[in-house]
Amino acid sequence: MKDQKKILIVIQARRGSSRLPDKVLLPLKEKPLLLRMYERVDAAKIKKEIVIATTTGKEDDVIADLCRQNNIKCFRGHPLDLLDRHYKAAIEYNADVVVKIPSDCPLICPDVIDNVLEFYTDNEESFDFVSNLHPPTHPDGNDVEVIPVSILKTAWEEATQKHEREHTTPYIWDNPGRFRIGNVEWETGLDLSKSHRFTIDYKEDYDFIKMIYDELYVENKVFKLCDIMMLLDRNPELKKFNEMYLGEYWYNGVAGKLKTVRHRK
Repeated sequence: MKDQKKILIVIQARRGSSRLPDKVLLPLKEKPLLLRMYERVDAAKIKKEIVIATTTGKEDDVIADLCRQNNIKCFRGHPLDLLDRHYKAAIEYNADVVVKIPSDCPLICPDVIDNVLEFYTDNEESFDFVSNLHPPTHPDGNDVEVIPVSILKTAWEEATQKHEREHTTPYIWDNPGRFRIGNVEWETGLDLSKSHRFTIDYKEDYDFIKMIYDELYVENKVFKLCDIMMLLDRNPELKKFNEMYLGEYWYNGVAGKLKTVRHRK
């Protein structure tokens, strides 16, 4: 970046998933899913710090201990107010820019992270928020949101709706008239956001993700999105593991409150 702003990637993680409890601790190649995801985020080339942001709940002591045992930065904050957790993690680590990546993206591609951050750093004077989600085009589970801390602070101070606090960024991207919104589309020109599900909410998602790791991890510990796509081309039956959940997104429960902004340049 022009003035070397400090980038903090925040991986939000907790044990209390209602649909798949302890999903962040499920094993992938003999290690917890959360550590395997951390490997993938850490493989992004851009200069950054990474922190796993969990809750202050006693049940998440296990996550804090896992971070400590593996020399990973950990921040503990509000169990339900993710906006508060992200903002206070940013203050704790003296960040200028926060990158929000949820822990249900264990197949996230490091190249996707770099592409979104490169777009932001090349255009930081033009945008208040950059992501690859408005509208999405990458396979679901490659979520990257970039927020300058000054904008995150505004949202933290002003957001009042439950879904705005719980999901961190809706107050920003739901107000494109106030905030300058940038979107990074998949460079392939394809839109597989509704046809390919690489995120984890259900046991079938885990079965799919585990199969991908079993097939690709030994040969290349940081396999890329292109490797996954080629594997699915060779073995299309793998995609059937969780296809019954295509179209399931975190915002389904707050439909009508959110709008997906269009690409702005």
